[in-house]
Amino acid sequence: MIQTFHVTKVYERGDRPALQDVSIEVEKGEFVFLTGPSGAGKSTLLKLLFVAEKPTRGQILVNGRNVATLRPSQIPLLRRQVGVVFQDFKLIGNQTVHENVAYALHVVGLPEREIRKRVYQVLKGVGLFHKANVLPPKLSGGEQQRVAIARALVNDPVLLLADEPTGNLDADITREIMTLLEEANARGTTVVVATHDQALIERYQKRVVHLKSGLVLEGR
Repeated sequence: MIQTFHVTKVYERGDRPALQDVSIEVEKGEFVFLTGPSGAGKSTLLKLLFVAEKPTRGQILVNGRNVATLRPSQIPLLRRQVGVVFQDFKLIGNQTVHENVAYALHVVGLPEREIRKRVYQVLKGVGLFHKANVLPPKLSGGEQQRVAIARALVNDPVLLLADEPTGNLDADITREIMTLLEEANARGTTVVVATHDQALIERYQKRVVHLKSGLVLEGR
């Protein structure tokens, strides 16, 4: 599902690399934690995987596609297969929960009836159908994160990338979020979760890739 070959990322000439010679592999259907301290390169690696950034050197394959060589017109086609959950949610504040989740489906031109069906199903799955007409600022942090996960899952992605999805959430909400991610994984979605929360990693016992200062220290 994911293969990186000697990937280096430098944002500005003369800066220390955000990633250095990173080679990892994630199999289809795996659930992997990407961990390390702040500044380790976790978010940068996720950005490379969904082509928000391109590597300075190296090759990246996502679902068989070399993302480093994609033309701009090809990037949206790849992103339709990838769900992304951001740490800061990135919800549209003046659009309802339903509208936020439906946005990606409108972009790909699905019929309105199919959009309503998919949004209903995914909001029911995250326990928020009753909040479909609420604006995100009226929701709790945990509810906003569940909306973000619903938005990432509504296209039934083959790959789900989550950047610190339980950051700043209490223990009960963290368990709810992890249950949603595990359920997506059980349906066949490959899941990569970036986190610095060692307690979370120890509790869920998934494979771990450890980054520090842009280098892969270890994996299991």
